[in-house]
Amino acid sequence: MKKLALLALLTIGFSGLAQTGAKIEFKQQDNTIDYGTVSKDMDSGLRTFEFTNTGDAPLIITDAKSTCGCTVPSFSREPILPGKTGKIDVKYNMNPGTIRKTITLETNATNYAEGTVAIKIKGEVVVKKEVNPLEKKKSILDQE
Repeated sequence: MKKLALLALLTIGFSGLAQTGAKIEFKQQDNTIDYGTVSKDMDSGLRTFEFTNTGDAPLIITDAKSTCGCTVPSFSREPILPGKTGKIDVKYNMNPGTIRKTITLETNATNYAEGTVAIKIKGEVVVKKEVNPLEKKKSILDQE
């Protein structure tokens, strides 16, 4: 009986230790920003991920890598203190087509395996169709 009580106490003690450290919580659901359908001419491609350090130690982001050169992340290298917020800016180059990109963050966050956090962008970039003013427009009479 004493061994069982000791085991329970150790389990509770170790689970309490696992709860310490920096923790990153994003404002965006599933750590994803949806651009929706956007026009290359009307959108800069810049989006901001906002997060809070919900842990009890400073959060440090050491690196941010994109899956391709068309997506460029930028972030502050300053530690984010417990309870404070931070941001990661992501600039997509707005190539026409489907957006499905992942940015991998290397952090000291204890609520992600090895501190590796994936954030994502998705959406679709369309090219605004140009109207040629010299092109004859169809009238109602032409359709009859």
